[in-house]
Amino acid sequence: KEKKHLERVTLTLAAASLIAGFGSSFQYGYNVAVINSPEMKLFYTRIYEDRYGPMSDNLLTLLWSVTVSMFPLGGFFGSLMVAPLVNKFGRKGTLLFNNIFSIVPAIMMGVSEVAGSFEIIIAARFLVGICAGLSSNVVSMYLGEIAPKNYRGAIGIVPQLFITIGIVVAQVFGVRNILGNMEGWPIMLGLTGIPAAIELLLLPFFPESPRYMLIQKGDEKTARKGLQRLRGWEDVDEELCEMRVEEQSEQAEGRLSVLNLFTFRSLRWQLLSVIFMNMGQQLSGVNAIYYYADSIYSSAGVADDHVQYVTVGTGAVNVFMTIAAVFIVEKSGRKLLLLIGFGVCCGACVLLTIALYFQTSLDWIPYVSIVCVITYVIGHAIGPSPIPNVITTEMFRQSSRPPAFMVAGTVHWLSNFTVGLVFPFLERGLGAYSFIIFACICLATLIYIWVVIPETKNKTFLETSKLFAHRNKVDIVVEAGDSEIKETGGESSEQEIKNTFF
Repeated sequence: KEKKHLERVTLTLAAASLIAGFGSSFQYGYNVAVINSPEMKLFYTRIYEDRYGPMSDNLLTLLWSVTVSMFPLGGFFGSLMVAPLVNKFGRKGTLLFNNIFSIVPAIMMGVSEVAGSFEIIIAARFLVGICAGLSSNVVSMYLGEIAPKNYRGAIGIVPQLFITIGIVVAQVFGVRNILGNMEGWPIMLGLTGIPAAIELLLLPFFPESPRYMLIQKGDEKTARKGLQRLRGWEDVDEELCEMRVEEQSEQAEGRLSVLNLFTFRSLRWQLLSVIFMNMGQQLSGVNAIYYYADSIYSSAGVADDHVQYVTVGTGAVNVFMTIAAVFIVEKSGRKLLLLIGFGVCCGACVLLTIALYFQTSLDWIPYVSIVCVITYVIGHAIGPSPIPNVITTEMFRQSSRPPAFMVAGTVHWLSNFTVGLVFPFLERGLGAYSFIIFACICLATLIYIWVVIPETKNKTFLETSKLFAHRNKVDIVVEAGDSEIKETGGESSEQEIKNTFF
């Protein structure tokens, strides 16, 4: 009977995942890609010249870089707000609060043209960045906590799926005959407020994370009701019991801050892994590939008018592969997908470098470049994009999870910001060879994952912690209801570990 219980995703769980994904993660993808419209640069030039006279190319590039990189900068600040907000307002509460950072900038960007100000756009990009920084961490945390363990991987990829859908929707809207034109671009920027409004209306009807209610709020009644709705049956005692065991062990540690997180020997390798995975994900050149894609397509002889359609096609491949990952991840496991993904990306970068080098000398080479770009996108979509957040949820317990996501988010956005700022200069200096750097980063990340990261598929949070305890050279001992992490030589019994790490 138990087994039958585990197998299903209830309507409540599915709807909560979709609404949180659409309301929050979608915005992140949408705002990454929406800024690609050439008409906006014309708007910048026009406003500047009306005010101050002629505008140099360098100044336009600078203003444009600032507009683009305000988004990851906001993301960085959003990540710093994760832990305090999710502990105060809860997971669901934070997602609802976060909609302020989407609806306000949506209105600002929508009126920017009427107001005749590009500064409004720059400020709004920062605010919507905060929204993305919060949601990119909190959605994963919320879904990871409400999902049953045998679906945690699949449901954990939902946020990434919505990010890719957001990218495609923005690319489609950006087609010149739709909204990528003089009249359309302010509407296109303002549309980001709609998913937020929908989430604000619908998400309140869904349960808050039961783990948060029980462990952090001590409200067992609400936790039980939430779990019953999410699981679709009455008998949730076993799961509540697991949470209580975890709660007892946490009381001794108290609330963790980011700084304490770094002092715990028992979390050392988990933290390093989160940092390496997020750096690898962002510094592997995924944004650079997207940035470069248009020029690669043009040089392959795709007509300028058609480049935008090929870009949409690439985005669609991304969505399709992420959907595939949702179905594969519970069978293949997390680690395999990461290894394959980084391996494919590394190979694609090396080939792309060779192809770009010979681009002018052979007629058919540009088509090899296109294949490399699409192969890279496929590789990134099955592993490096979706899996790190899934694993971050699984490697930490309730009290260390918020600060861990804060670290993950900070690394993610700083790396994103760095690539956005440095890549244009890299490209100018190294040209095609800049992809060799990305290939090396992919390879380094691959080796780290191969050596350090265990498979976390279908494990409870307790079992995952035990996998790391060995590498951290710690055993987990419980004495007289108090839990302490000790470095002992002996093996502690199953029950003792259970008391500390659920």
